Amino acid sequence: MELIVTALSAGAAAGLTDTASTAVKDGYAALKRTLRPWVRGDARQALETDVIDGEVLEAELVASGADVDEQVLAAAQHLLQVVDPANATKYRIQITDAKGVQVGDHNTQTNTF
Repeated sequence: MELIVTALSAGAAAGLTDTASTAVKDGYAALKRTLRPWVRGDARQALETDVIDGEVLEAELVASGADVDEQVLAAAQHLLQVVDPANATKYRIQITDAKGVQVGDHNTQTNTF
């Protein structure tokens, strides 16, 4: 989920400038298109207005299951690749049938199964 929000934030920041490449603008638009069926309410509003509210989006991505959808993750990874190729593979992971997984920097997690 952090990957998706990071990609959206990077795309919004880069894509709204006059100097953004076509690849960045296209990648951002593609990620938003891929996410539309997954988000609703405040998260949909954030997506449509390019006001990326991480907390709202993260909650909706988890609730809807978008945070583990392969198409969504691929679109987010692609956008990060065109925005910042040097750091795009930082979170290149593939997880199947996992519980209590967390990806990102400086995380804290407590699991009770």
